[in-house]
Amino acid sequence: MNPIPRSALPPLPHLSRRSFLGLGAAVGGTVLLGACSTGGDTAPSTEVPRDGGRLRAVFAGGGAQEVLDPHKTNLYADVARSNALYDKLVEYGDDLGPVPRLATAWRANADATVWTVDLRPAVFHDGRPVRAADVLYSYQRILDPKNALRPRASLEVIDIGRSRAIDERTIEFVCARPCGDLANVLAAFGAYIIPEGTTDFSRPVGSGPFTFVSFEPGRSFVAARFGDYWDGAPRLEELEILTAPDETARINALLGGQVEYADDLGVTSARTYDSDARVQILRSPRSAMSGFAMKVDRPPFDDLDLRRAMFALVDRDELVSTVLGSTGVVGNDLFGKDAKYYAGDLPQRTLDLDEAKALVRKAGALNTAIEIQTTGATNGFVEAANILAEQAGRAGLKIDVKVGEGSTYWTRTLDEGVLSSFRSGAMPIETHLAQRMLTSSSKNYTQWRRPGFDALFATASETTDEEARVGAYQQMQSQLHSEGGLLVWGFSDGLHGLAPNLAGMSPHAPTNTLGYARFDKAWLG
Repeated sequence: MNPIPRSALPPLPHLSRRSFLGLGAAVGGTVLLGACSTGGDTAPSTEVPRDGGRLRAVFAGGGAQEVLDPHKTNLYADVARSNALYDKLVEYGDDLGPVPRLATAWRANADATVWTVDLRPAVFHDGRPVRAADVLYSYQRILDPKNALRPRASLEVIDIGRSRAIDERTIEFVCARPCGDLANVLAAFGAYIIPEGTTDFSRPVGSGPFTFVSFEPGRSFVAARFGDYWDGAPRLEELEILTAPDETARINALLGGQVEYADDLGVTSARTYDSDARVQILRSPRSAMSGFAMKVDRPPFDDLDLRRAMFALVDRDELVSTVLGSTGVVGNDLFGKDAKYYAGDLPQRTLDLDEAKALVRKAGALNTAIEIQTTGATNGFVEAANILAEQAGRAGLKIDVKVGEGSTYWTRTLDEGVLSSFRSGAMPIETHLAQRMLTSSSKNYTQWRRPGFDALFATASETTDEEARVGAYQQMQSQLHSEGGLLVWGFSDGLHGLAPNLAGMSPHAPTNTLGYARFDKAWLG
């Protein structure tokens, strides 16, 4: 993420809770849900780190259904709260490679069926040491099928029943099959470590840089500095994470001095405020994949000809230039452009309206009405859905755009409907495949389930032969490119807004990596 420094702005006046809520109400009737702290006047940022203060950050939220269970992390607001309270064994770095966190080292036996993991000295917020037993309990909870937790698909290679604690800070993971890259498994989205026996998250205890203070679902989360954090105590005294229903509320809260960080800005906002002294624009490189998810297990997209018609009718250049602007590049119906194992040699799809029309007729779908589910809570979704509807109309399809409520969007579209707007943050291709494209995947938005595909993934995961792994990933992506249900039309940087007095944010972190939505190294000038 690259902050663009701006000239200083005179200190903003203190804003009360009433003025904070009033600002949201002035924006098309939208209220920014969350209490405003007495964070004090803002001041120009300084290169000299300072201790103290409360940083207020605003994210798109999940409404009253929000929880503090880190294994249920799904939205960016969940990531921010979980990063404050908890740690994983391993995280993804800026290059999506593994970075040690609670784990300091991992080593395999000769056939990669047993891995030994060493833990660093660390403590939970209640003073208990982080032990091997806590790690085993956390993974056992994730892997319990009745919990249906997102990280399960990534961790299922671990035979948790046969794994054991060698001592307090050493774990022996036994794998159900050879595992060539355990570090990527340990870094899985949502695979946070909690104390052994934890079942209640109303007052959560973790080992992260901040300790729990208060939580109002859909409104506000407050945490305080943890002085005994293994990676150094945060400079901030307190962190408050607020949620807002849309980007307009987030950017106006930043401009009004009600928050110091506004997550997930649109291209128009970033361009508009790029030279505004009240805002620094922070760019998260390679952060967002934009697309549409077609459910391949039900009409009309159980017809391969119709899916291929959709691939052919989309004008990716129009979508990218209109929705993503200069930060965007066209996609090719595959996740992870330019990442390790990405199948960049597959032919780039371009608009072919004649082919699309022929395939629509072949599928018997001429003038068929199809509903696309979307939401205004995610930047660019509604705009892209409307463009798709126009483009599909040229090929003889009628797409009806249905804009739904944002807080339940991802839960609803996982199983309901046939077509939906889709976006993803950064992660390794193998993690994307594990969590979204296998028969056992809990976040399979396209309902793609192919035993042969699962077998290829097992081959890629098991082998220590890099050439064989590359070949398996290439075959999987070839299948998805030819027959899958994920129409990937673009990739772009993430865009976030910072107050001029906020410094210390990670400068190059894509979303879903170690430096994204973390505030333990930040300070207020």
